[in-house]
Amino acid sequence: MQKQASLLFGLTLIVLGVLALAGNMYMQNVLDGDFRAWPLFVVGAGLLFCIAPLLFRHVRGLAGLYIPGIPVFVTGGLLYAASIGNNWGLWGQWWPLEVIALGLGFLLAAIFLQVIWLIIPAFVVGLTGLALLFCALTGQWEAWAVLWTVVPLSVGLPLLIIGVLKRLDGVKLAGLILTGIAGILFAALSTLLANVGLVGRLAGPVMIIVLGGLMILSALGRRANGAVEAPAEQQNA
Repeated sequence: MQKQASLLFGLTLIVLGVLALAGNMYMQNVLDGDFRAWPLFVVGAGLLFCIAPLLFRHVRGLAGLYIPGIPVFVTGGLLYAASIGNNWGLWGQWWPLEVIALGLGFLLAAIFLQVIWLIIPAFVVGLTGLALLFCALTGQWEAWAVLWTVVPLSVGLPLLIIGVLKRLDGVKLAGLILTGIAGILFAALSTLLANVGLVGRLAGPVMIIVLGGLMILSALGRRANGAVEAPAEQQNA
């Protein structure tokens, strides 16, 4: 345990030292005594949260540290970039990375904790963050008239995945319904609203085609399973 803890802190210090060196080389010197590399403390805190579950894998509950750890690390990275470059305006475009980072934290926690239901908040937060990032980078906030459909989609997709992996027909059906509703709404709104651009007008129909294909595959898979089970029952009879 002591050896692993030393390794954890050692790796963290090395990463922080490299970042500090890069910052000092970029600045050439510390201007007017202003320590612009102060966000490294935030980066270090995020690293401690994220590295601990990797080093102490036998302590399963530590994987929950990814949920706060990834956002803290991303926050430190944004603060570091803004401080070193003296460009605090980057927050106006890149702040949705915080939301995406939280979704990634839930996803990693779901994987390492082996709690598949955590992918639901991972998808909801992550896909919402991606939609926010698109709007922030392009300035097309009016696209939310269509992009709000990402919410039912982000619930339906993980339910569909859980239903397939766990072989839960009810959950899979709920996922298909929610995803289908989201796809239909997206296609309809992107067709009615002219200000969503070419990508928005194409994405809706493509989503409908993909959903149709998923439903066909699901039906074929169920029919194949039924065909396999039927001979087995006849043999038992």
